[in-house]
Amino acid sequence: MALTLYVDTARWRAHHKHVQEQFPGLVPVCKGNGYGFGHERLAEEATRLGSDVLAVGTTYEAARIKDWFGGDLLVLTPYRRGEEPVPLPDRVIRSVSSIDGVYGLVGARVVIEVMSSMKRHGIGEQDLAQLHAAIENVRLEGFAIHLPLDRTDGSDAVEEVIGWMDRLRAARLPLHTMFVSHLKADELARLQQQFPQTRFRARIGTRLWLGDHEATEYRGAVLDVTRVAKGERFGYRQQKAASDGFLVVVAGGTSHGVGLEAPKALHGVMPRAKGVARAGLATVNRNLSPFVWGGKQRWFAEPPHMQVSILFVPADAPEPKVGEELVAHLRHTTTQFDRLVDR
Repeated sequence: MALTLYVDTARWRAHHKHVQEQFPGLVPVCKGNGYGFGHERLAEEATRLGSDVLAVGTTYEAARIKDWFGGDLLVLTPYRRGEEPVPLPDRVIRSVSSIDGVYGLVGARVVIEVMSSMKRHGIGEQDLAQLHAAIENVRLEGFAIHLPLDRTDGSDAVEEVIGWMDRLRAARLPLHTMFVSHLKADELARLQQQFPQTRFRARIGTRLWLGDHEATEYRGAVLDVTRVAKGERFGYRQQKAASDGFLVVVAGGTSHGVGLEAPKALHGVMPRAKGVARAGLATVNRNLSPFVWGGKQRWFAEPPHMQVSILFVPADAPEPKVGEELVAHLRHTTTQFDRLVDR
């Protein structure tokens, strides 16, 4: 009995091909938990796509995935002096976001990140004059710019990239390759048309692996079902049942990421109101689970356990049976499945 990730493999891979066709020179990203699929599986899929470069989050991820992917590995986290050395092959390319970082990677293959409106990390315009000397002792693979997802000020992503292309060109720096993130296909095409001598390579993770929501589905197996009467005590904290119903033990707990959720940016009045309502219910131990039964998301009977969750299903709903599976609306990047089933 398990928390299972079911994958409609043909549909999933068709989506990969569609994204690859939209973004020539695509660099797949495999970081964190492998977007819910695992590093090994995404390395296999990147190989299937014929990718020559796979982007990973950290040097530790590069060390784990190097035996699963035969092409170049681009580490997205910028190099910092004093970081723990991790033995890596020469096909690993390091990102750098400071002049000091470039000087610290003598002989290495590097991609230099420039500071975007994200303001996360990157070389600033004031640093460009110093780059000529700094890049003499590294193997420069190109520059990179990581753009924001939302542009609430109405600014244009393409214009931001063009601004940096002009600055780099004015500084007489090599512009053979520019790695970009969070651009639309038409925006990438506009850049490629304006700068035909530069190869623009889109680094894509979420859109590539998770862009077709109908291609994947999590399901948790029902392990036990116990009938309870209103007022009857149950669980670790011996709470009272609010009404007659069933306690349903389902595979999927905190070790799988169930009940653990990354905070979300809320836009608009209605999403904010719902967020406030959920927070209010949580103060009285009412938390909606990700599991669906009888067409409705069901409430946790109590906070999820390590490997299972206990749900409360009211008596007027169909009684779940042991061995049945409940669909679970889970976030791929925070979920660890027990098994993956291709179908």
